Amino acid sequence: MQSIVDHPLCPGKNCWPELLMKNGEEAAAVIESENKFVTAIVLPDGTPTTFDFLCTRVFVWVNECGNVIHIPVIG
Repeated sequence: MQSIVDHPLCPGKNCWPELLMKNGEEAAAVIESENKFVTAIVLPDGTPTTFDFLCTRVFVWVNECGNVIHIPVIG
């Protein structure tokens, strides 16, 4: 199965569709445990972010209940 984000220079797992609707903080912990090269950043939906691409970053977008609402991917 091909990843949503297929970047040859980014090592390790790079997307986590199984974390949709899970608690954001728990999802961030799973992401960081499954890819030691990334830092997961939990953000409320709509928070402004930078547009640069980083192999070491995963934004975890959450709703007002703190649940993941977009598939977390590197970037």
